[in-house]
Amino acid sequence: MFRPRLALSPQLRLARVMRSSSGVATPKAPYWAVIFTSERTGVEEGYDEMAERMVELAKKQPGFLGVESARDTVGITVSYWRSEEDIAHWKAHGAHLMAQKKGKRDWYRRYTTRICRVERDYSFEKP
Repeated sequence: MFRPRLALSPQLRLARVMRSSSGVATPKAPYWAVIFTSERTGVEEGYDEMAERMVELAKKQPGFLGVESARDTVGITVSYWRSEEDIAHWKAHGAHLMAQKKGKRDWYRRYTTRICRVERDYSFEKP
């Protein structure tokens, strides 16, 4: 039987295999997702510390539900939120604005951010 496949670049195929095992427990849909896809510059200084700080800070924000991330050549981070308003508040947070500025200046060659409403979800996990 013929099964069509998505045409993914080698980098995205690898990132797809490296899915996070964090098992974020999201509420019943609908909720919101911010998908941040990036390619790094190669500058490492301060990146891991800032990324960890941003996750810890995001966890304290109203409406934050969780985060999953994978990186190889392409990085994909998905954060989950209760509402679009919660996402807007996080985007405008002072420390997050500083991290965004530093990211553009030092760490990212390119990135794309997508804001999505999750209408349904489903999972599979082997016992």
